[in-house]
Amino acid sequence: MHELFSLRGDDIARMADEAVVETMGVAREAICRAQAIQVHTVARLCKIRGHTRWVADEVALELCLSKQAADGLVSTVEALITRLPKLLAAMENGEIDLRTANKVCEVTATLSDGQAREVDKRIARRLAGKDPEKVRRMARDAVCAIDPDGYAERAKKRRKDRRLELIHADEGMASLWAYLPAEIAGAIYARVDGIARKLKTKEEDRTLDQLRVDVLADLALGKHEGLPGALAQIYVHVPIDAALGITNTGCVLEGHGPIPGETAREIMANPNSVWRKVTCDPVSGAVLDVGRTRYRPPAALDEFVRVRDRTCRAPGCRRPAQRSDVDHHRDFRRGKTATPPKRISPAYVVGIID
Repeated sequence: MHELFSLRGDDIARMADEAVVETMGVAREAICRAQAIQVHTVARLCKIRGHTRWVADEVALELCLSKQAADGLVSTVEALITRLPKLLAAMENGEIDLRTANKVCEVTATLSDGQAREVDKRIARRLAGKDPEKVRRMARDAVCAIDPDGYAERAKKRRKDRRLELIHADEGMASLWAYLPAEIAGAIYARVDGIARKLKTKEEDRTLDQLRVDVLADLALGKHEGLPGALAQIYVHVPIDAALGITNTGCVLEGHGPIPGETAREIMANPNSVWRKVTCDPVSGAVLDVGRTRYRPPAALDEFVRVRDRTCRAPGCRRPAQRSDVDHHRDFRRGKTATPPKRISPAYVVGIID
């Protein structure tokens, strides 16, 4: 540690690439350990001062922080000491820094002390090598599993906080910030992104980012003419027991994370929603079958059928499956696009091509 702190810019300038990378990692560990020491010192000061509200003022002066930042630091320190000891131990081991630890503190703030310690225990061995956002998502998933009812209630209240804000910036620019339910935000982005990608031709000099914001502006201002159509798709995974209202856990909005069962069922009830059955092994969770309500198969199912059948299934035809058309063995109107497990005559097979 002493050798690390004695290094100067000239010393590093003479290092080879491997030494630079190694030193970078060592420096990060040192920062994590130093911040753990800072946590313990703030905690000790709080104890000495009797946990008065003036401690944050003293911390702000000593660490050159704003009053608000000092208040936040004191709150984080108290949470690490009393509710998340394993997280603090990870800091002491050089695995995570204070910013990452603060993410977990924020996610677990609404939990009881006992529930917070359970989250701490669940994620403790999975912290090494994770960036702050991944750690936050791990903690969020643990919170959802440990306190599903509370998570659902908080999510319901959050939906009432939806709003739109205009924030002016410098040099003639501004930010339009929307806070809205995740499935709606995902659908809006999917549609905007789909249109932008269709507009990104060789002749188009705008970047995708520029195209997305231009498309959003045109749609919001009612300028639909000239914009290509695009289907807005979001993916929601709902266990059968949650779909039936038996439980409220296990529902996941792809790209966002866990959502309450009530929210998932609201999405399912939307007349524009299309659902597929996915049969999984009850022990391993491996996907055994992908049900389809649409005609064309997914790429994985297409490949599976070709590898399985090897040749065309039409009587007397030996054309290789890789050069055959994929079509329904049973009329699509009387079946579905799927390969049910443990079934002799699959619903989706390779057909003949002429």
